[in-house]
Amino acid sequence: MVTCEQVLRELSNFIDGDIDPGLRSEIEDHLRQCHRCSVLYDTTRKVLYVVGDERVFEIPAGYSERLHEFLAARIGK
Repeated sequence: MVTCEQVLRELSNFIDGDIDPGLRSEIEDHLRQCHRCSVLYDTTRKVLYVVGDERVFEIPAGYSERLHEFLAARIGK
């Protein structure tokens, strides 16, 4: 049985399909049983989908400034 650390190390290869079939099966079993790793896998897959999407997303006016202000307040800079 693979551990969470092994899943983390192999996640990119798992998503790309560049992994030994036996290890793939073990990771799939782990993902069915481990909520934390399952969420990590699902979130990573979704982020890759959004980043790879060719559509352009319009950022609302003023968003950048509000984000910078929020971050500055949070980290104290």
